[in-house]
Amino acid sequence: MSKLIKPLCVVASLLAASTASADTLNVPQIQLAGTIKQNYQCDGGKSLQVTYLNATNGQSFALLAVEGKPLLFVDTIAASGVRYQAGRYVWWSKGNNGDLYDAMQGVGAAPIVAGCSASP
Repeated sequence: MSKLIKPLCVVASLLAASTASADTLNVPQIQLAGTIKQNYQCDGGKSLQVTYLNATNGQSFALLAVEGKPLLFVDTIAASGVRYQAGRYVWWSKGNNGDLYDAMQGVGAAPIVAGCSASP
């Protein structure tokens, strides 16, 4: 198993076994530098709460619920903003805005939750 996959499997197991507290993430190999909780108001009256977990090694994660299930998203390469992925779902944030995509819908598909703006 690759060095990245093994810690992520541990994280996924921890999330599945707990209530997925956004304030704690216990992966000994990855130390957190800080967390940021952000609420977003989205098109269609939808809202999302995203907890960003920033590691001391420069990596970042986003914890948010999709279809009522908490998922841990991992940062990936993006042309602009920060693109996080958890399985088939992509959370793409740019500044104070973001969109949630289902990658199984194909390249160029509309977001499944769109027009999200950070609220104070």
